[in-house]
Amino acid sequence: MIQLIAFYLFATVTIAAAAMVILARNPVHSVMWLILAFFNAAGLMLLAGAEFIAMLLVIVYVGAVAVLFLFVVMMLDIDFAELRAGFVRYLPLGALVAIILAAELVFAVGAWSAGGIDLANRAAPIASDTSNIQQIGELLYTRYIFLFEAAGLILLVAMVGAIALTHRRRGGTRNQNIAAQNRRRPWEATRLVDPGVGQGMEL
Repeated sequence: MIQLIAFYLFATVTIAAAAMVILARNPVHSVMWLILAFFNAAGLMLLAGAEFIAMLLVIVYVGAVAVLFLFVVMMLDIDFAELRAGFVRYLPLGALVAIILAAELVFAVGAWSAGGIDLANRAAPIASDTSNIQQIGELLYTRYIFLFEAAGLILLVAMVGAIALTHRRRGGTRNQNIAAQNRRRPWEATRLVDPGVGQGMEL
């Protein structure tokens, strides 16, 4: 009974927060509603026994993605009038995409029970003596190890490409010259002098 109440509570808050992400006029408020939706979705994953996905939602999406969105939105000087004009301009395209996604969802729900076939029984068996995180780790590092490494390489290439595209040389800056530092003589280096009281500095 408690699990059922918790499910409806998390589901209701998630749907309401997702609706407010779209309906909120302030982008900062939209990101805050998005963070609330992620937290409640993590609660739903915990109820479903997928604690690994719940942890990913909190650490990756809330701790990194949503906070990054929040900082970017707060630092940008957003013209709300232009933002609303763009919303009206792309409304037909957005409505078309929404209709296509809704049709795909209806088709997927219909295919789930089409012909009396229970697709839920085709899922991989779950061992009762191991946790959800241990089972995901065993699959990632055994059957899907090459795909996992390929995803890591793709993310590495994307990171290096982003750094290479955004790195620019700036004029008027003083850079470290290691060769000149190695060629210096002891008398050219800075000396630490502690003169006594009433004594001057020797230049």
